[in-house]
Amino acid sequence: MLSKDSNQSIIAVWISLFSNIFLTVGKIAVGVFFNSPVLLADGVHNAGDVIATGAALGSMQISKRPADDDHPYGHGKAEVLASGIVGIILGLASIYMAYHAVLGLFEDPHPTSYIALIAAFISLVWKFWLYKYTIKLGKATNSKGLLATAYDHLADVYASIAAVLGIGLSLFGEHFGITFLSYGDPVAGIIVSYFVLKLAIEMGKEATNVLMETNVSKDKLDDFCRIIESVGNVKRIDRVRARDHGHYILVDVRVSIPAELTIQEGHDISREIKQSIMDRHADVDEVLVHLNPFYA
Repeated sequence: MLSKDSNQSIIAVWISLFSNIFLTVGKIAVGVFFNSPVLLADGVHNAGDVIATGAALGSMQISKRPADDDHPYGHGKAEVLASGIVGIILGLASIYMAYHAVLGLFEDPHPTSYIALIAAFISLVWKFWLYKYTIKLGKATNSKGLLATAYDHLADVYASIAAVLGIGLSLFGEHFGITFLSYGDPVAGIIVSYFVLKLAIEMGKEATNVLMETNVSKDKLDDFCRIIESVGNVKRIDRVRARDHGHYILVDVRVSIPAELTIQEGHDISREIKQSIMDRHADVDEVLVHLNPFYA
């Protein structure tokens, strides 16, 4: 059975999916009927978001499955894979937007419409709300899939800002006869493409680090050590390492305890170490403790 947080995360992704479908259809329709290349390009970008959100939704469903014989450490990395896919899609979208923006600099300016400006502004407001909603919930649940969806929304916010600025400058230029302002759209598009590409690279780097089982932050490891040292009869910490496994963390601990203790006493120490870490860190799903004999 899924937890309350899991249900909230999945609902958030469903909201994102339907929002992306609605915005894709709306932007492409307005872009075609009102001859707005920037809105049309943004609509195609949103079509990629539909695929990205679908990947995030599927990965979140898989990641919540319990451990089994084939996946003894659980399915948490499914969300990391989805995060990497979203990063790739964002990277391709940024290249697509930059390409069309550069082409726009060498073409005659297109006439614009107030309908296109309104559509771009609605997209901006709606995507900003979706970003704030999903990033808050993603951080609360430590869901890589939901965080990837949030960053995807953030990239859309950048794109929508470019669309609003570009269309707005074009309308202003047409109204006052300032021709060069009509090229504000492609210039804004190039700038935004850079930020979207930067975001995609950061997401890809984070996903790669998790898949390569990079250690968690030093601050987190230091806190694990402080917790272990507080457990009675722990004479020395031989090694502590931890790896991110999607929305949870797996911890490996090696400690030395007095050699004369019984197996039962050693077992109790191991259990106390595990429980102490998991009580202090809700994102830790498993702690493996290995005991070494300590001789004074």
